[in-house]
Amino acid sequence: MEAIEYAARIEELLEESPITVPSVAVDVRDLLAAGEFALAFDTMCSWIYEDELSISEEYYERLVRLSGDLGSRDLIARMHELVTG
Repeated sequence: MEAIEYAARIEELLEESPITVPSVAVDVRDLLAAGEFALAFDTMCSWIYEDELSISEEYYERLVRLSGDLGSRDLIARMHELVTG
């Protein structure tokens, strides 16, 4: 996958995420702009997990697929407990 694809997928996940703290979104976007895709992904996922924000099964599966390339597999596995519905 090319850099622009990673940035687009993470941006899409961020837009659809349950994160409501504007400064977190800014931080993730700053990391994307700097080309730090794995760190941006990890930051977004960490906030979702640590704030215990509910996510859908479909959203979770998208995180799992992207984690295959970007890492954070252990964190993503723990995030399954946040899946609702």
